[in-house]
Amino acid sequence: MSGAGLRAEGVHVGFPARGGGGVARAVDGVDLHVRPKEIVALVGESGCGKTTLARTLLGLERPDQGTIYYDDTPLSYSSRALSAYRRKVQLVLQDPTGSLNPRHTVYEAVAEGLRIHGGVADEQAAVADALSRAGLRPPERFFLRYPHELSGGQRQRVVIAGALVLHPTTLVADEPVASLDASVRGEILSLLLRLRDDLGLSCLVVTHDLGLAWNIADRVAVMYLGRIVETGPVEKILSAPEHPYTQALLSVLPDATGGAAEPTVLTGEPPDPARIPAGCRFHLRCPVLASGAADAAGVADQCRTVDLEILSAEATSQVACHYARVTAEPARPV
Repeated sequence: MSGAGLRAEGVHVGFPARGGGGVARAVDGVDLHVRPKEIVALVGESGCGKTTLARTLLGLERPDQGTIYYDDTPLSYSSRALSAYRRKVQLVLQDPTGSLNPRHTVYEAVAEGLRIHGGVADEQAAVADALSRAGLRPPERFFLRYPHELSGGQRQRVVIAGALVLHPTTLVADEPVASLDASVRGEILSLLLRLRDDLGLSCLVVTHDLGLAWNIADRVAVMYLGRIVETGPVEKILSAPEHPYTQALLSVLPDATGGAAEPTVLTGEPPDPARIPAGCRFHLRCPVLASGAADAAGVADQCRTVDLEILSAEATSQVACHYARVTAEPARPV
């Protein structure tokens, strides 16, 4: 497997389970590729492992198995190598209020990254350029403002400017609009699209919201219990999802069912990542299995006992679902 950009290959990340019993497999075998000038949405419920995967891609967590690649070069975890890497791959947090020091001006917040990484010849020009690219114009008007003097959307733009000041090639945005009013979300998503088009940036957007993915992503990777279960171009995933989990996430979006069906309500909580079930890891909550459709298709036993392979990051479109693979039509809950 090869390719420029940011890539995870066979990545596993575990943590001690609560109560000291075993290992919680937060990321349990993932291939993922964010190509140059591409926006990928990593989608799933809270606790599915997507934030841990994002932290691993940023070099903040070290995988137990597998490798992170940047432009085909394996990530090194020496201090010097990580410092150079983080100039190229920058994090954008979901809570601008929490990520901005209330005692620092906008100028100081944006300049902080430059100072950590060695500075530039003209710091003021670099800060002004980053603020301008983030949509805060004229930038000098914001230099001496403090976070509490800004709107939520302006604070998020300051956070984005703090990433842009280092001229990265890739942004990892963890729920970048979750804390913003609906009226401001579209502005920030439009900004990320402009940054891709104007600067050639690629972006991994971590979100629980498939609607956000529809508005911004080129490709979607759907994650459940530590593993990617469906991936493909956004138009394909959101117009003809094959995995019952993807369908359930999509069904709760406004107008997703076109008024023809009720949203699919998943029963129970995802299993404990320290006790991942045999077979398909979604089978305990799968509405297709519960409906008897998997029995009718002759795959119910496989759903309960046969694990599915790790999906390849290089495939155009893939699904990890026994039922979807043996039926001509995508799996629809009955």
